Amino acid sequence: MHAITQSGWVEVISGSMFSGKTEELLRRLRRAEIAGQEVAVFKPAVDDRYGEATIGSHNGRQWEATVVDSEGDGLWTMLDQLNGEKVVAIDEANFFSTELVDVCEALAADGRRVIVSGTDQTFRGEPFEPLPQLLALAEYVDKLQAICTVCGEPATRNQRLIDGEPAHVDDPTILVGAEESYEARCRNCHTLRTD
Repeated sequence: MHAITQSGWVEVISGSMFSGKTEELLRRLRRAEIAGQEVAVFKPAVDDRYGEATIGSHNGRQWEATVVDSEGDGLWTMLDQLNGEKVVAIDEANFFSTELVDVCEALAADGRRVIVSGTDQTFRGEPFEPLPQLLALAEYVDKLQAICTVCGEPATRNQRLIDGEPAHVDDPTILVGAEESYEARCRNCHTLRTD
C-alpha cells in the first residue's frame, strides 16, 4: 500500500463514529509489529472510555497507549517520549488542539510514519479541527463510512442523541460517549434541534 521511502509521512484515517477508524489503526499497528517495527501509540487525556493507558475500538480490541495532554506543551511531550520508534500512532485526533498538526509534521520530518485516526466532523456536520488540516497535509488519507442506523445507507455523520432526541445545534462540541449518545447517520437522516 505504501512505498518504501527514507522519509517520513503522515497517514490519516477519518470518518464518522462507528466506521472502524480505530480498528483500522489497530490493524496497521499489528502489521507494523509483525514486520518488526517499533511502535509508539498516543491518545488524548480526555478519552478514557477503554482504560487509562489503552486505545480501543467499540468491538473490544485494544493496544497500550501513552496518554498525553491534548494541547500546548503536553502535545510536544510525544517527541520526548520516543525511543527510536519509526511508527507513531495517534488516536482520537479530534480531541487534540490544532498544535497536533505541527507535532505530526515534526514527526514525519524526523523520518517517522505517523498514523492519525479521528472523526473529521462535529455532531453538527461541520469540520472538526485539527482533522481538516491533517487531511490536507497527509500523504495518505482513508475516509471510512459506517452504516446509517435509520435507513442503512452509508453514513458519514455523527448523530448526537440526548435522552433519545437529536442534540441542539448550540450544544457543546466535545462530549465523549458511545452508543448511548451517538449514532452513525447518512446526510439525509442526520438532524439537529434548532428550537
